[in-house]
Amino acid sequence: MEKLIISGGVPLKGKVTVSGAKNVAMKAILAGLLTEEPLEIHNIPLISSVLGTIKIIEQLGASVLRRGHQITISAKNLQNHKIPLELGGLYRTSTMVMGPLLARFGKAIVPNPGGCRLGKRPVNWHTEALVKMGAKITYTHGYFYAETKRLLGAHIRFEKNTHTGTESIILAAVLALGETVLENAAAEPEIDDLIRMLNQMGAQIRRTHKRTIVINGVQKLHGTTYTIMPDRNEAVTFAAAAIATYGDVLVSGTQREHLLAFLKGLDDIGGGWEAIDQNTTRFYWKQPLRKSDIVTGAHPEFMTDWQQPWAVLATQAQGVSTIHETVFECRFSYVSELRKMGAKMEFYDPKVSNPQEYYNFNWNDRIQGYHQGIKIFGPTKLHEAILEMDDIRAGATLVVAALAASGRSVLTEVNHLDRGYEKLDERLKTLGAKTERVQEEL
Repeated sequence: MEKLIISGGVPLKGKVTVSGAKNVAMKAILAGLLTEEPLEIHNIPLISSVLGTIKIIEQLGASVLRRGHQITISAKNLQNHKIPLELGGLYRTSTMVMGPLLARFGKAIVPNPGGCRLGKRPVNWHTEALVKMGAKITYTHGYFYAETKRLLGAHIRFEKNTHTGTESIILAAVLALGETVLENAAAEPEIDDLIRMLNQMGAQIRRTHKRTIVINGVQKLHGTTYTIMPDRNEAVTFAAAAIATYGDVLVSGTQREHLLAFLKGLDDIGGGWEAIDQNTTRFYWKQPLRKSDIVTGAHPEFMTDWQQPWAVLATQAQGVSTIHETVFECRFSYVSELRKMGAKMEFYDPKVSNPQEYYNFNWNDRIQGYHQGIKIFGPTKLHEAILEMDDIRAGATLVVAALAASGRSVLTEVNHLDRGYEKLDERLKTLGAKTERVQEEL
């Protein structure tokens, strides 16, 4: 195991380029299972979540050739329809393999998925949709067993907005017989990027309304070459780090049309940003920050993955800021760690008239003892601390906080950071950050 040592208080300055989107790359790799022809994908981030997804499809018999940030997938000789528990239990993409395997083999055996523990994240939304498409699915001893003669088009309405569920059924429906209609489908740009790639492979997918996707199944898909979009979560992380450290950073790869809620938030609090060219944005400290009231939501609202680094900015703002998390029931694990650094934060329960309808999770089946809101009292000088990461975005948030804090902070469980950010500490060094990665002593 490794730990990250950060000596904070240094304003970040310079230019950095955003990596390819993690949440496209993982699904694009799975799309390689849908064709016997080679699929070439560019701008792949070299992170453990992506490399783990590559291991999953290799276990199924696909071959993957990697050259830097480009991979070529050949799934012509798939020979296996079962994912080992030790692999699937680590990565959220494991259940998403079910659709492509049912299309290729008519059967699939996949374990319960891994990924960040942000609440219950019910898999039944995916499996129930596949059952509507003609699959028979049972669950026993940690595995889903699925089989079908052929997947059929179906009319599916998701109970809640589900990013992974939408992508799972798109991957299943492209080779199904007939038309599949997804209602209350997720509208995130990463999904549209996946749709563009699949259509380039010969799929017939279109959005007829903001949250309605229609897929007409085709007989086969062909190979293609595709470059995936930049990672908007990484762009926000660099932006928050620049402002929190009183810095001035040019971030290349910012597709601002996908960052509108974040940029509006910066305008509201007085955070500095400036469009340099079509895909480059300058982020900088401009003036004392004002308090904010953030409510997360499905795209195009303020993204749940952005509220964690935003909390660090709120510690430097004048007055009492609030964050109301509506997407997941367990997204404030970083609060205890920021408190170690001197942040003044407390939980509260926002007043909601109908929480079962309002929240994007099953309120009646939620994990008890969690709160959906926090208050941040600022401005507060952050100081060094020993910090523990426990998911990807919380890990990046603690990095931002350590960069802004005085003294020398030590961050453990760095493997969480590496699942979502490619060599983040090394890239921060190019901006002047003082970081050191060392092996933890046993």
